Amino acid sequence: MEKAKYIWLDGDFIPWDEAKVHILTHTLHYGLGVFEGIRAYHCHDGRTAIFRLKEHIQRLYDSAYVMQVAIPFPKAQVEEACVEILRKNEQKEAYLRPLVFIGDGAMGLNPGDNPIRVSIISWLWGAYLGDEGLIKGIRLKTSAFTRHHVRIMMTKTKTVGNYVNSILAKREALQAGYDEALLLDTEGYVSEASGENIFMVKDGLLRTPPLTSILPGITRDSLLTLARDMGIPVRERKFSLDDLYLADEAFLSGTAAEVTPVREVDGRIIGSGTRGPLTEKLQSTYFDVVKGRNTTYQRWLTFV
Repeated sequence: MEKAKYIWLDGDFIPWDEAKVHILTHTLHYGLGVFEGIRAYHCHDGRTAIFRLKEHIQRLYDSAYVMQVAIPFPKAQVEEACVEILRKNEQKEAYLRPLVFIGDGAMGLNPGDNPIRVSIISWLWGAYLGDEGLIKGIRLKTSAFTRHHVRIMMTKTKTVGNYVNSILAKREALQAGYDEALLLDTEGYVSEASGENIFMVKDGLLRTPPLTSILPGITRDSLLTLARDMGIPVRERKFSLDDLYLADEAFLSGTAAEVTPVREVDGRIIGSGTRGPLTEKLQSTYFDVVKGRNTTYQRWLTFV
């Protein structure tokens, strides 16, 4: 990772190498913390815009509320810090990582009155699943690990500890020679990838799993909005692995992955084995929106 100049920590901009925490930081030991992933894009007109900043910060606060972690800063201050860190770091484009964590003090499972700390980090991060993957598509492997169930974890939160499940699945997929992992829910239906939502296309119909037990992805929501506005029929309903194997197209969505086509799942070629036409259309429209070329959705952009 390329260092930036500053990290925002507990209300102050700290030089990158000085933004440190104690080894007894509670979240480090027990995993109770929440975070967000946000992208800022260098727009066609030279300006920088953060994509759906307010929605991301709202989800950060929603995650914290569900996990009973009281963020000691108002939302407006955290939003402004996300804008200001790009200015401080002189970054035209960046990935932003707000992180809320429990500091040191009491140990044991009950964090007691340990301080709630907040940081915002910005760094340069290209296509999460590779530039080539955005064009040619990636290969998915169904994981032996099952996605969290609503009676096991709070599945609609971006909680730090939830991602151990993702790490196990991701490593399993990479070790088997694939690019990304696909996880099923406890009933055996397609849930989501290790860090992305999933879509499939069959006979012109765009399908994606419902929000029953998956993270309500902001990129997912954006693509559903774009698809409906473009007249593409959409269905949010469970589907099985064999439905996915027989899809005409498939793709993943997420802040890091953006819109990444899927060309193969478990050794089965999806459709033509290339980026499908509907996927390409949605991908192109999405990039036009985030880079400010499509002004219809400019309400989603916060200019720096």
